[in-house]
Amino acid sequence: MADPDPKEIVRRGYDALSYRYRADDAGEGHYAGWLAGLRERLPPGGAVLDLGCGAGVPVARALAAAGFAVTGVDFSQVQVERARRLVPGARFLHADATQVELPPGSFDAVVCLYTLIHLPLDEQPALLGRVAGWLRPGGWLLATTGQGAWTGTEEGWLGGSATMWWSHADAATYRDWIERAGLEITEQGFVPEGDGGHALFWARRPGTP
Repeated sequence: MADPDPKEIVRRGYDALSYRYRADDAGEGHYAGWLAGLRERLPPGGAVLDLGCGAGVPVARALAAAGFAVTGVDFSQVQVERARRLVPGARFLHADATQVELPPGSFDAVVCLYTLIHLPLDEQPALLGRVAGWLRPGGWLLATTGQGAWTGTEEGWLGGSATMWWSHADAATYRDWIERAGLEITEQGFVPEGDGGHALFWARRPGTP
């Protein structure tokens, strides 16, 4: 029997446990500082792509409320349906982030939080290249990545009945991939979670907006 497609494991996991992962009325939590940083960097009414937007909370909700033109992409049907209901002022696409077609140079920022780490490793550098192409000159990428390299699954994720799958390289590898995509890293940080955590990158496409 063939091994399950890891993307299907992720999709089914979020479809099954969308509400366990994030409630409709969830606050910004540790996203608050990142969202404030985005608002400071973006032009008024700027266009933002929320890649792996989930249910639209809190990123798409906060940015749409601040007057930005938000497009969200997620491959969980349940998450996208929730996002369309919770953030009616934004546009949401049900699609695989590695396959979705978007116009080049059309966004002032791409937000990619806790998304890369759910994709096969061999697809991640190419996606970062696509992200760089979607950004306008001077546009920003805000992304969380792995801090250490690991691939694996968790049964009974979030205390439910679904399995979840992750695959990520280490922070130094992501730094190299982002730079190879043609972006300039301006900040790198660490986001603790449990016994480990994630790397956080702010990167900019060279050029004048």
